[in-house]
Amino acid sequence: RAGKPPRSAVDSGYHKAFWTIFDSHVTTLITAMVLFQFGTGPIKGFAVTLSLGVIINLFTALIGTKSVFDLINSRREVKKLSI
Repeated sequence: RAGKPPRSAVDSGYHKAFWTIFDSHVTTLITAMVLFQFGTGPIKGFAVTLSLGVIINLFTALIGTKSVFDLINSRREVKKLSI
């Protein structure tokens, strides 16, 4: 947007969204730690599963999607980015 080339627009979007994504995932991990600490049986299992899901999602959101865009952009120059 704002006349930026697609590469610059994506970099700007990742830069602006990084801390929001990171903060929401860390908050959820803190909640999972509390559940694990004070929960019993199935609640502890849920906390572990939640933690694994959040960590994998954080990796995918921050690294995976950017890697896919970089791969697409390296194979062919993206001239226009539709939103």
